[in-house]
Amino acid sequence: MNWTDRRRKFRAILKGERCYHPASVFDPLSARIAQDLGFEVGMFAGSTASLTVLGAPDLILLTLSEFAAQAYRINSAFEVPLLVDADHGYGNALNVMRTVRELETAGVSALTIEDTALPRGYGAGAGGLISIEEGAAKMRAALAARQDPDLVIVGRTIAMGLTSTEDAIARAKAYAAAGVDAFFFVGMQTRAQLEAAAAAIDIPIIIGGGAELTDLDYLGSKRVRVALQGHQPIMAAAQAVHDTLKALRDGVKPKDLTGVPSAAFMAKATRDADYQRWTNEFLGG
Repeated sequence: MNWTDRRRKFRAILKGERCYHPASVFDPLSARIAQDLGFEVGMFAGSTASLTVLGAPDLILLTLSEFAAQAYRINSAFEVPLLVDADHGYGNALNVMRTVRELETAGVSALTIEDTALPRGYGAGAGGLISIEEGAAKMRAALAARQDPDLVIVGRTIAMGLTSTEDAIARAKAYAAAGVDAFFFVGMQTRAQLEAAAAAIDIPIIIGGGAELTDLDYLGSKRVRVALQGHQPIMAAAQAVHDTLKALRDGVKPKDLTGVPSAAFMAKATRDADYQRWTNEFLGG
């Protein structure tokens, strides 16, 4: 498939002046619903991937091939640019190169590479960040592996919530100098932190959002182009499955269930009309 158009749409968002909330998607059906609702960007996180594929918490147990396969399924189902969380690139800088190639092939429009020391090592004190030098090398490796120049490579750090604002900005400056297209600050909470970051780097910013960081107009003025709101859709889906199964287990009749979508809703989400047309055209009705 040709993924270039949606990558160019994402680059246009980065070059614009508005900030967008992405739709947190985790499978083809959620992706189609997001598109039907008019979301401009989709977000596929490592945490939601772990829940979807493994039913496990976000402990970096998912493999690159599992993540890329699910990203491909999502991209094949809708036409919205997809930003994905590629964690630490599944290893060192050489692993990062393979991660970029696999996710580029899977159709993602943008991917983030973070500088967290992952997976967690042995011992209570294990964890933290890799050095800035190693982080910058990972960013350069990601850029070198990219084949489609429209694919967006995003540097990412949790330093702002783990070490200090100063450390986070130092990392952002180093990764921007390495050539990343945008930078994702995880753990940013205040306007003062955002203003310091926006003054330090001149590339687009992505944030996870804090209590002071909800005004899209303000965020747009500080070069924030994507602001995550969390990953509630998959949590809500899990609750809906639980409630429906429990009701059936407790003896509620299927016709009396609440919260079940209409046939028309499911037909739209599954693109039933398209499949009916293809059936008539290619299978003789």
